[in-house]
Amino acid sequence: MRASTLGIHPCYTAYPVYSGPHRLRLPAFSRLRPQTSGSIRREVSVMFDVLAFCENHTRWPASLGYAARLAASFESRLTGIYTCPIPSVMLSPYEMPRLMAEQIEALRQLEQQAIDAAPSFEAFAQAHGATRASWQVAEEEVVRALQLAGCWHDVLVLGRTPHSPWGSASSVGSIVLGTDMPCIVVPDDDADATSLDCIAIAWNGSREAIGAVHAARHFLKRARKVTILHGQQRPPASLGPWRPPFDLTKYLADNGVASESVLLSESADAADDLLLEAANKAKADLLVMGAYGHTRISEWIFGGATRGVLENLNLPVFMRH
Repeated sequence: MRASTLGIHPCYTAYPVYSGPHRLRLPAFSRLRPQTSGSIRREVSVMFDVLAFCENHTRWPASLGYAARLAASFESRLTGIYTCPIPSVMLSPYEMPRLMAEQIEALRQLEQQAIDAAPSFEAFAQAHGATRASWQVAEEEVVRALQLAGCWHDVLVLGRTPHSPWGSASSVGSIVLGTDMPCIVVPDDDADATSLDCIAIAWNGSREAIGAVHAARHFLKRARKVTILHGQQRPPASLGPWRPPFDLTKYLADNGVASESVLLSESADAADDLLLEAANKAKADLLVMGAYGHTRISEWIFGGATRGVLENLNLPVFMRH
């Protein structure tokens, strides 16, 4: 199988992504097979593609175990992706040939080591129930590589690991914002992906919140209990003149999801603490929320729910910008 001209190298996969340098084969989606239980329709099986970012290929992170179990529970495909750094240092013209040659050789060795990790990745994925797994290595900047791979995946799983360069709250936020795809951010401890009995929704009526709920609908249909955490309402300007306004409870009911509501304090000063406390009180296995309702700069300078949740993460969070 030939590598892509875009810098992503598919390897050790039963489901080819590239059939040539420029041709991209998109995965097929299975039909939905709903069943009825009382008045609520539950989605038994829906196939989608899970992408897991692996910052390390010698020690698999807890987030990869979560992604593998998630893929197994939905009978979905799993792709693990590792990115190799691109040489970008300024070199003296006199030293450039020698140092560039050394850098290129070091990068080649690193890339080969990453490619050789494919059997280990597949074994790890299968041990966690994911039988359809593929491993890819990208020569690209991290956010750009994940953005590109996200074109044929439905959800990206990230690890919130404080002591790794791409696991900090700020770096995870950059990925969530830069990839423009649904992301599940997993805390450093090994969360149980097979349990989606209770899902909490952080709701403020914003465009980001609406998008997050819609992107998470397959998860919501699986939950036995959905709790809407009503915060300070901030309807998007684009929906201001709409009559009637977007009704989350009706939207969920139309999709076969029963829900209950919890009203949070109107104060926005500690929105992150309130959300996490309420989600844990509801015994939620997953929190669904929109990301960066304000500009990212204002969120990180003045604080905000997205920043606070990422910094104090203690349960998996489904985010959509």
